[in-house]
Amino acid sequence: MRDDAKTPERHAYRMAKKQEIMQQRIARADKDQGILLVLTGPGKGKSSSGFGMLARALGHGMKVGVVQFIKGAFSTGEDAFFRDQPNVDYHVMGEGYTWDTQDRERDVAAAGAAWEIARAMLRDDSYHMVLLDELNIALRYEYLDLDRVLDDLQNRPAMQHAIVTGRYAPKQLIELADTVTEMKVVKHAFKDLGVRAQKGVEL
Repeated sequence: MRDDAKTPERHAYRMAKKQEIMQQRIARADKDQGILLVLTGPGKGKSSSGFGMLARALGHGMKVGVVQFIKGAFSTGEDAFFRDQPNVDYHVMGEGYTWDTQDRERDVAAAGAAWEIARAMLRDDSYHMVLLDELNIALRYEYLDLDRVLDDLQNRPAMQHAIVTGRYAPKQLIELADTVTEMKVVKHAFKDLGVRAQKGVEL
């Protein structure tokens, strides 16, 4: 950083220019609508981000729905915390990681049952936000029909927010989404250091 960039005058000038740009962007953003968010990529934090938005919605008194598609063989902190909160409809529908179940027929049946619950939420405007955790994994292994999922997401109530998490988001879902974030791995305690999953971090 140049020395003159550290002066109070230079900093104030740069922040004033940034403020002007941000105010212009805010003025142009004149629409209200439900947002479809996709959180994907190999990095940690996809589900955590989704549950963070869930907490934010609850802080505003909104009604939220959760359907978890793959997780289910072990208890998690988010399950223990969110399940008993008011305004939360929580469903753990998976039977664990696909490499543990090793039973495609069972996994397809579990994903189908989960989607029926998710679909009902996506048709009900009393839900302000719906979190579809690890849906991308169910789509990658073709446990669900992609076109049907896309149709249901596209036809949800106009002001309903939907969050889809999981690696390998299909390009059609990415194209449909309003906001897409790809998590990247820089370093991971489990893979790089052999540290098992820790409560409060992974569980």
